[in-house]
Amino acid sequence: MMSLMYLLVFIAFLFSLWAQFRVKGNFNKWAKVANMSGLTGYDAARRMLDANGLHDVPIEPVRGALSDHYDPIHRVVRLSEPVYYERSIAAISVACHEVGHAIQHKVSYPMLALRHRIFPVVNFASGVAPFMILAGFLFSSLNLVGLGIIFFSVTVAFQLVTLPVEFDASNRARKIMPQLGFVYGDESRGVAKVLNAAALTYVAAALVSILELLRLVTMFLGNRD
Repeated sequence: MMSLMYLLVFIAFLFSLWAQFRVKGNFNKWAKVANMSGLTGYDAARRMLDANGLHDVPIEPVRGALSDHYDPIHRVVRLSEPVYYERSIAAISVACHEVGHAIQHKVSYPMLALRHRIFPVVNFASGVAPFMILAGFLFSSLNLVGLGIIFFSVTVAFQLVTLPVEFDASNRARKIMPQLGFVYGDESRGVAKVLNAAALTYVAAALVSILELLRLVTMFLGNRD
């Protein structure tokens, strides 16, 4: 049983690596394709925010590749420099995806609200869980292992909550972009390629975590017996 669990975790890990490779590959491919609207990532994000009544949400450039995110605490969209300044299909796709999160915040999208509420707990749990599990096995303390698994399960739950949040943000972007004239015709295919590849990384990460949790639970139950 354990050998099968190790194999499944390994396969999921390879899937995660492939997903990361794919998102980088798709982004790099469509980063070389200029959008016909001539918009930069910043332009697209600003227009999409304004079209949804979010005039007070600022957009800031940040360093790093694919470091784009929406900060719900400070209510700001942060775009990596390749996205902020470029006029590519990839740039406006990623920018509008992040604005999708800002729209979720405005309309109180339930899963985003839930993710925001549990984040402090998850931040703590993800930090202590590995040490508790390791210490539990080293000192043969099943209680400590069990507590560590509970903390780790909180992290897994967070990743599962993240999935609908990310898919919903992408769906909002894909729906609004043609309506506002950001993309034309076959450009929508490029948008879908970029956003679907990005979503796949979240699926892969969740799958790895779920299988790792099952492996830990199996080890815990085996030691109990």
